[in-house]
Amino acid sequence: MQTSMMLQSSQFAGRAVPTVRPRAQGARVVAKADTSARPVWFPGNKRPEHLEGDAADLPGNFGFDPLSLGSDKETLAWFQQAELVHSRWAMTAVVGILVPELATIAGSLNVPNWYEAGQVWANQHPEVPQPALLFTELLLMGWVETKRWLDFKNPGSQADGSMGPGDGLKGQSNGYPGGWFDPMGLGATENKDLLAKYKENEIKNGRLAMVALVGFVFQHNAYPGTGPVANLIAHVKDPYHVTFATNGVSLPFLQSTW
Repeated sequence: MQTSMMLQSSQFAGRAVPTVRPRAQGARVVAKADTSARPVWFPGNKRPEHLEGDAADLPGNFGFDPLSLGSDKETLAWFQQAELVHSRWAMTAVVGILVPELATIAGSLNVPNWYEAGQVWANQHPEVPQPALLFTELLLMGWVETKRWLDFKNPGSQADGSMGPGDGLKGQSNGYPGGWFDPMGLGATENKDLLAKYKENEIKNGRLAMVALVGFVFQHNAYPGTGPVANLIAHVKDPYHVTFATNGVSLPFLQSTW
């Protein structure tokens, strides 16, 4: 027995024996989420480090931040809220531009185009002073934006009843209020995967709407007196000669060749 024990001990001589340290009671093992399978804006691109971790679950995060504007965690959170609000305004504006023009062309309405609607309304209502209208708009928007800022700094404060309606607007997270702003109750679902899909669809459509608005402005500059629907109809009628390359504004050096 003594000889066998000596042989066994000689086999371990000079080798490092691993030690097993007992884990402290109550300690947790945190698993890092695998984001390698998440889609990126350009296949094969590596997602920036500041868009990993907690930021990986942001709606519409495809790893696109070439200027590293979101490298600061708090700034990234504010940018996300700002993009969300601008997306919603843009989607509302696109509907407000396209639907009236479509209805006017179809003959069911007779309203001015988006670029002249404000001036037409002002001319038809001289009893409303422009300074008073501007002051009222600034006052109402200031109240809403202040409330949104307070909710960003202190999540949940939008529903505490301060500065106006509270509990009726309580949503499921910052930037996603309920009540009037969620009439269909889509944000109240308990299905987290479905809710994440709703959020991603919203930001995708919002980004598309923001790009569309920029396009509307450029189209109006290229074809004064027309709206986006009229531009589309003109292009469909003559797709080879009515394009961005032939409007004389986008690519002026090509105008002489058409």
